[in-house]
Amino acid sequence: MIHRLATKALHALDPENAHTAALAGLKLGLGPIAPKDDPILATEVAGLKLPNPVGLAPGFDKNAEVFGPMLRAGFGFVECGTVTPLPQAGNPRPRLFRLSEDRAVINRMGFNNEGLEAYAGRLARRGRGVVGANFGANKDSEDRIGDYTAGLRRLWGLASYFTINISSPNTPGLRALQTKAALEELLGRIVATAASLPQGQAVPMFLKVAPDLEDAEIEAIADVVAASGLAGVIVSNTTLSREGLLSPLAGEAGGLSGAPLTTLSTQVLRRFRRAADGRFLLIGAGGIGSGADAYAKIRAGASAVQLYSALAYEGPGLVVRIKRELAQRLRADGFRDVADAIGAE
Repeated sequence: MIHRLATKALHALDPENAHTAALAGLKLGLGPIAPKDDPILATEVAGLKLPNPVGLAPGFDKNAEVFGPMLRAGFGFVECGTVTPLPQAGNPRPRLFRLSEDRAVINRMGFNNEGLEAYAGRLARRGRGVVGANFGANKDSEDRIGDYTAGLRRLWGLASYFTINISSPNTPGLRALQTKAALEELLGRIVATAASLPQGQAVPMFLKVAPDLEDAEIEAIADVVAASGLAGVIVSNTTLSREGLLSPLAGEAGGLSGAPLTTLSTQVLRRFRRAADGRFLLIGAGGIGSGADAYAKIRAGASAVQLYSALAYEGPGLVVRIKRELAQRLRADGFRDVADAIGAE
């Protein structure tokens, strides 16, 4: 209850200032401590053993500062970033907007982060728990693919898994890397880089995609991912769509996340499941605010899920409620565990 009240109090602040304050509180040890997970939620994704399938999406912990507190809050895994090789300030403020009428968020942050060195130094001190690293390219980079391979080299051995983010709408031209020829070159160089690094333990790699894709684009991406040997695809990043929004802030530029993305991201997840045809796994993200939302994505084909925007409205205690509701739904439908429900719709 106290954490939900604190979340409401933070709504009196500008959204970005509120987020900074929330991080400060977490670093001071003021975050919640979740009870032990229900055993039915334990699962394995690409060789990663998770106490539950509900992860924290990137964007919340851009600089790898609070992954420990968020794991203690009950997330089964935490993805930090997006990080770029060099520090960058991102786009001018204001660049983060709450659409309260829609329980949504628009952001045009622009990969603001402290850069690889600061990020890697914090990841190097991590303890137990699954922590992923999400990396991207600097806005003014002359070799964006080189930025991705630089991120992989610097973070190798420090993260449980890696996510290649080519789907943010806030770095001009970045989504062009989702085209087949560009993606083949990108993933080819990333896979070659990984093969040149110490192979003590296989590290899963995922591609994060946009929800604003046509069927032909999805099929092309699926074929390239399957040929590359990546572990899977994260569906999806924020959307450029503004359909059905009520908030007067709906016209702000940037990527939309939160409740309005739920249906679209789940539809795209289904389409990726058909295109994947069992060749790689899927992680579902976009608009998750309840156990029902998480369950729908799992039944649509996701092996695990991620959330972020709903925390702005519910606070970090939300994850405990989502897990409880998910466990109840799994049992009600006779599933033995999470894996049993994947793609069951």
